[in-house]
Parts: sequence; structure tokens; C-alpha cells
Amino acid sequence: MDLKFEVKARIQKPLAEVFDAVYNPKKLAGYFTTAGASAPLDEGQTVMWEFADFPGPFPVVVQQMVKNERLVFLWDAASPAKDGKPYKTTVEIKFEALEPQNTLVTISEFNWEDSENGYKDSRGNLGGWMHMLTCMKAYVEHGINLRTGMF
Repeated sequence: MDLKFEVKARIQKPLAEVFDAVYNPKKLAGYFTTAGASAPLDEGQTVMWEFADFPGPFPVVVQQMVKNERLVFLWDAASPAKDGKPYKTTVEIKFEALEPQNTLVTISEFNWEDSENGYKDSRGNLGGWMHMLTCMKAYVEHGINLRTGMF
């Protein structure tokens, strides 16, 4: 079985502003990486994401950055593979202008190990990415950080 998921949300702001909310570490920390992000998500870089409510840091290895279109990165799966070794999943974030003030953000994560842990971890991240999109919408559209005090 190919374990992959996709979540989507419309953000009522221009494409460039929505893309920058993920790319820019200061903006990302306003709603998602609440303990900070070490750098912008530039291609070829390893960026450290930290969360005030989860132990970390989490290394994010940026594979591709196409401004205002897509970001692709690798990061560690929560559980090791069947052989006990860590492995990475792939995250793709796509940005699509629907009209001047409306942007569709689509996040998919794949390359999960086909195992009970892979299934469990993929479902956990599915909820996590949907939560990220919800927090992003509140932050970008209204300046509200929904993560404050949540976890």
C-alpha cells in the first residue's frame, strides 16, 4: 500500500503573501514553529524547526523551492523503519492563486514505510498538517496565533 495523504485549504490573501508565510522563518514562527525556524526554506538548505510544545529540533532538508509555487522537503518519520533505522518522508506544499485575494495551499506527505508504525505516523501527521493550515489561515488572514496555549 502506498501511504500518502493530501490536505488543502484556501487562504484569503494574495499568493505571494501566503507563500511567504511558509517560506519566511519569522512568519512561520507566528503560527507553526512556535520556538522558531533557523532559516528560510531555500533549496539545498537544512533548516531546523522547533516547537514550544513538542520536543525537537526537527531538521527539514529542502529539496526544492520554486517561489510562489511549491516547497518540497524531507524530514524524519516519527517512528523508525522495521529494521530499527530512521527514515525520511517527503512533504510537498503547493501554492495556487485562485484569484487575486485567494490562494489554495495543498500539502501532501509521502514515502511512508508500509507498516503499522508508518500508517500510525502518517495519520498523526495528516492531522498535524491540517492543524498547520488552520493555524496559517487564522494567522495570515487575521493575525491570530491559534497554537498559543493549545498543547
